[in-house]
Amino acid sequence: MTANANSGKRNAAQPLAKPSPRRRGIQSIEVGGKLLLALLDHSSSLPLGALAKAAGMSGANAHAYLVSYGNLGLVRQDPNSGEYELGPLALQLGLAALHRLDPIKIAVPMTRELAERTGQTIAIAVLGNLGPVIVHLHESNYPIHVNMRTGTVMSLTNTATGKVFAALLPPKKIESLLHEDFLRLGAVPSLGKTEKFERTLREVRQRGIARAVGDPIPGINGLSAPVFDSNGNVVLVVTAIGAAGVFDARWSSPLVDEIKRCADAISAELGWQNRDVRATSRG
Repeated sequence: MTANANSGKRNAAQPLAKPSPRRRGIQSIEVGGKLLLALLDHSSSLPLGALAKAAGMSGANAHAYLVSYGNLGLVRQDPNSGEYELGPLALQLGLAALHRLDPIKIAVPMTRELAERTGQTIAIAVLGNLGPVIVHLHESNYPIHVNMRTGTVMSLTNTATGKVFAALLPPKKIESLLHEDFLRLGAVPSLGKTEKFERTLREVRQRGIARAVGDPIPGINGLSAPVFDSNGNVVLVVTAIGAAGVFDARWSSPLVDEIKRCADAISAELGWQNRDVRATSRG
């Protein structure tokens, strides 16, 4: 696949866009919102004085806001301790927002920025019925001759993309896909090859990223990182690929940090807070 060498470049004569001015809102809502943010930042309930201090307002002003928020169900007050915490409406709003999130829609602009920043081809993959499937592709300015396009099914055992899914998804969810993948590669693997593959998966869990160096395609390198939803489930994988001459796949490569940061940012948008793949359950 070959990308247009001029794609993604701004016309030199085109003026830079002016930043959008801050829109005028209702100041009292923004002031009161600091109380909700303070409660969000703390894992436990807070007394009025501490909450007011965290929000940068007087106790009297804070109390007035909290009464209104309590009437709406955004906060609730413990009748025994008098301390405040987020209420049932806050929970319902959070859950409703999570249910409306579309991982691919969120990932597309963020991976586009990654492609522009690194100059590499960036792909988004999800797990389909036959294995990992490319659902979106940002082609780089560097031509790479790889038969990859939207809809391409990637090997679970022989690509960086597949190794991430194989390492982090529950075994029962992918065992049949793994078996089929091994058969497509030639035959059911020997014990030695299986043990080598398991070592590779352990490395993916430890590092939080998978790589392919000239394999399965000589001269082509790849790096893949997982994206998690709010429950810690892998929902998609961000993969960067490029020709070995312009794609540094060493563990110390800046590309490793770039790809992990992008995957982390998408995960954060999806509500995932504890980004430690070593703690991810595969049971």
